[in-house]
Amino acid sequence: MIKNNPDTEKESHYNNLDQMSVEEILIGINAEDKKVAQVIEKEIPKIELLINAIVKQLKIGGRLFYIGAGTSGRIGVLDASECPPTFGVSDNVIIGIIAGGDTAIRKAVENAEDDTNQAWEDLKKYNINSSDVVIGIAASGNTPYVIGGLKKAQENGSITGSISCNSNCLISKEADYPIELVVGPEFLTGSTRMKAGTSQKLVLNMISTAVMIQLGKVKGNKMVDMQLSNEKLVNRGIKMIMDELDVDSQSASLLLKEHKSVRAVLTKMK
Repeated sequence: MIKNNPDTEKESHYNNLDQMSVEEILIGINAEDKKVAQVIEKEIPKIELLINAIVKQLKIGGRLFYIGAGTSGRIGVLDASECPPTFGVSDNVIIGIIAGGDTAIRKAVENAEDDTNQAWEDLKKYNINSSDVVIGIAASGNTPYVIGGLKKAQENGSITGSISCNSNCLISKEADYPIELVVGPEFLTGSTRMKAGTSQKLVLNMISTAVMIQLGKVKGNKMVDMQLSNEKLVNRGIKMIMDELDVDSQSASLLLKEHKSVRAVLTKMK
């Protein structure tokens, strides 16, 4: 029995999608997407509070965990997995956990999100402690996997945050720092991989990037600690060194080859 009708499940403002032209579909989706940034803007003060709490904990050796199911879990895993190559941090600093395990990144795992105990079991594998921060991500805000994980994390002394797309939802009640991105009904009714997923991804971009900047992983506007794992990134590193030291590409390339990172070059040469 459905007890309420959260915003993420409300009827689309658009009817007869199957009778629309491609242009009409695209214009409708784009019109809905434009609303996302405005919703996030209103939540910036709350996002800032959460970021400040995360920075404080990471400075004392804590870690940041994202927990979620389905699309929300995948977005968390994506953001976490991009931090090591972008900022040169260990993959044990920001950790994404999805209900159903790594299999669920590619394929839906039946009933994985309905287990209230499993998130805590997943977190315990990482020896979670009171220095850590756990952010629960759920578009509906009512996912049992996320609710259970946040509740146990809070009971065991970890700071908790949440990102949902409905107001006054259950995960907000289990979070020290709740963020509610009420983006409204989806273009395709109930398809929260769309606006809801976009809003979650944008906020995670804000959180991880701001945290890394505050931890000194950026110089100016450059990713000086990025991993030089392919030719594109090596060339980007060379360009950074050229700009910072006013040297030619050959000199920059030799310096990067010698010191192995942009930060090491800039520290040594400035």
